[in-house]
Amino acid sequence: MSALPPATVPISEVRQRRHEVAKQVAALTFDLGGLTYEMSQRNDFRIDVLVAKAAALKAADAELGELERLLAAAEEGVVGHCRRCQASHSRGAIYCWRCGESLAYAVPPAPAPAPAPAGSAPAPAGPASGPPTLDGVAVTGF
Repeated sequence: MSALPPATVPISEVRQRRHEVAKQVAALTFDLGGLTYEMSQRNDFRIDVLVAKAAALKAADAELGELERLLAAAEEGVVGHCRRCQASHSRGAIYCWRCGESLAYAVPPAPAPAPAPAGSAPAPAGPASGPPTLDGVAVTGF
């Protein structure tokens, strides 16, 4: 699999790559189905072969999905790059399509409020506000 084109590549080349990858995904899907059928007819399933073909299909499908998101984002002019592998991603992506790195930026938690002095009334409980959290860590950067 080739890497996604950088943001400086003309949109026509990204469309061409999407067309090529879409044809590849269709061929891989057809091949996986045919292979599974042939194995069932012979009653000889080779799980390792099926898993390898499925992994190739999954990788091509992930690239196709990201190319489609990039094309949609290009209309709005919003894209970014993964900090780990530099793969392009569209706005709203939470994880990198290539390496799985989280694209959210961790925000340190706010310091706990100081305890109220003795004899004062407790603060009323209201709705919590602040950045969204992921596994207890505030995130931002979407």
